[in-house]
Amino acid sequence: MLTLCLSLLATMLLFQGWSTNEVFAAEGRRPCSTPAPRAVSDGGPVLRFEKGRMTSTEMPPRTVALTYDGGPDPVWTPRLLDLLREHHAHATFFLHGSQVTRYPGLVRRVLSEGHEVGSLTYTGAVLGSVSPVRARMELLFTRAALEGATGVGTELLRLPGTSTVRTLCGAEWRAARQAAEGGYVLVAADSPHADPARGAIRQFTQTEEAYQRTAKLLRNRDVSEFLTVTAGLGELRANEPASPKERWLGTRIFWFAAIGHVLVTAMTWMLGVVGVLGLLKVALLFLFSRMHIRRLRRHRPGAPWLRRVSGPVTVLVPAYNEEAGIESTLRSLLASTYRELQIIVIDDGSTDRTAEIVEAVPDPRVTLVRQSNAGKAAALNTGLAHTRHDIVVMLDGDTVFEPDAIERLIQPLAHPSIGAVSGNIKVANRTGLLGRWQHLEYVTGCNLDVRMFEVLECMPTVPGAIGAFRREALLGVGGVSEDTLAEDTDLTMALWRAGWRVVYEEHAVAWTEVPGTLSQLWRQRYRWCYGTLQAMWKHRGAFTEVGSAGRFARRALTFLLVFQVVLPLLAPVVDVFALYGLFFYDPVGVGALWLGFLGLQLLVTGYALRLDGERLDALWAVPLQSLVYRQLLYLVVFQSVVTALFGVRLQWRRMHRSGLAGQRLVRSAVSSPGHVGSPPAVEQHALGASGDQAPYAHHSSFPKGSHE
Repeated sequence: MLTLCLSLLATMLLFQGWSTNEVFAAEGRRPCSTPAPRAVSDGGPVLRFEKGRMTSTEMPPRTVALTYDGGPDPVWTPRLLDLLREHHAHATFFLHGSQVTRYPGLVRRVLSEGHEVGSLTYTGAVLGSVSPVRARMELLFTRAALEGATGVGTELLRLPGTSTVRTLCGAEWRAARQAAEGGYVLVAADSPHADPARGAIRQFTQTEEAYQRTAKLLRNRDVSEFLTVTAGLGELRANEPASPKERWLGTRIFWFAAIGHVLVTAMTWMLGVVGVLGLLKVALLFLFSRMHIRRLRRHRPGAPWLRRVSGPVTVLVPAYNEEAGIESTLRSLLASTYRELQIIVIDDGSTDRTAEIVEAVPDPRVTLVRQSNAGKAAALNTGLAHTRHDIVVMLDGDTVFEPDAIERLIQPLAHPSIGAVSGNIKVANRTGLLGRWQHLEYVTGCNLDVRMFEVLECMPTVPGAIGAFRREALLGVGGVSEDTLAEDTDLTMALWRAGWRVVYEEHAVAWTEVPGTLSQLWRQRYRWCYGTLQAMWKHRGAFTEVGSAGRFARRALTFLLVFQVVLPLLAPVVDVFALYGLFFYDPVGVGALWLGFLGLQLLVTGYALRLDGERLDALWAVPLQSLVYRQLLYLVVFQSVVTALFGVRLQWRRMHRSGLAGQRLVRSAVSSPGHVGSPPAVEQHALGASGDQAPYAHHSSFPKGSHE
């Protein structure tokens, strides 16, 4: 569907560019080499091909045919029509087909007031300088535009750049003869110095000067009638009703061209809006991240002293076929500096050795709970039923916690209004290009987006990979809902609506494994995006609520809708328009604009990396990320929206795990196999590994959570 839509859009852009001479612009008038036959050059201004030869006609004495080239013009065409009506005069308007599609109402007014219309070709191309194919297209599309807009065609033609018949020489004469042989009546003009009393065809443009000259001519007492060309000759008809087939075809071409013009105009504005929104987002991210940092570093006089949280904690680890990473996860938890833990691993019907590995753990703090496969939300609710303590930490079966992560993560819960805390997720498998892109995305999301959300008090997601909750808050919202595929986003929104605050603890770090192939990444992000849309729709009623719930919805849901749904949907359109501008319009300007936004992306990404203590040597991946990774995420959003609109039920899918998070970050301090009780040592090169982040403009990094 997206390919079809973008192909249609590209076709409309090319057609619109052709109609405005931006694409395949026609050449100018060629030098005259061979004159037209003397019978033509010395004859009248109206030429017809009859009985195998070209004949010419001129206006009778004291009769002037007023003709206007170009347009219709939204400013001067109405004024000229008013002037003609005031003097009971009629005229012939030679129109560009491209302008007919833009102002069909004016064309209908011209005809309704007794005037007639002729063709000035579709784009105004000089027919003697273009190929025969284009010449036929210029005439065909103009006629079709008139038939689609008014229901009538035209047999009158004025060649662009033609004034008197003496200008019909060389290639222009050959083009004129070919058009006349095709049935058109060619209308030139008499010399502007010719005496109107002897009869004449006067040629004007649709400008202020033409208006003034027309007003002066209409006061000439030597002229008895101001008529259309065909009325003056008395033997022709310019505008005959089109046949049903011609009108059907003309309507389609008319609407195609009209929509193309509207699209180009809309995309021009859209490009500006997207640019402004992108700059606005960057400004907001910088502003609120600085506010967040100052808030953390500054002692606020009068702020209440909060006791240190030191009570026992329950850790819930839902696991489905996690044999590759569950041992490393448990090692990191048991090596935590926070010792009072109840670790519950919920085996959600695994078909591998996940349960056996957990059962082999000798530490009494670890408990295995089995259940039939029912999904992550059901597994978390099962674990919640076995919880003994008031603070609950949730993580995935492939996540590795740093030793102090739990202790740091639970400290904000000392404040009685806080119901949940989000930790800082880092990417473990960041060596490949795809891993680097995801690492960049995670770093920017955690260090800029999340800081902004916290300052605005509208954190939309506590990620499933690392989050701490009050048991009271979880039970108060009915546990983890199974209504959406983004159970962590759904849960976070439910907590806000229940009156709880959600905050971010940047120093509570967990390492996770991200998809290693494009197909895995697609499936993961497709599910995230679709689940987020479900959660947004489910909690849309919060927009009208009062208090913190209403503020959260109006801030977070609006942000998600604008920057993570609408802009990704518009992005492919903007990209197509940018490519059009690069090849056909202003490559220097478009290239400079792209480089400017790329520089801004590098600045934002570098700032996020510095805030997170990451190295900057992976910034080289940002340009490639803009060209490849961002497009993939846009496609994911598009597919998710289409899925939601068509009501397709997306099934839960699990990402293939390879245990890279544990292999990279944790090594056992003992050599005996199967022993999990010893503290793990974190590899130094892993904690300071290079990383990269997605540019701010991809707009599709949905709040991260372990939806797999």
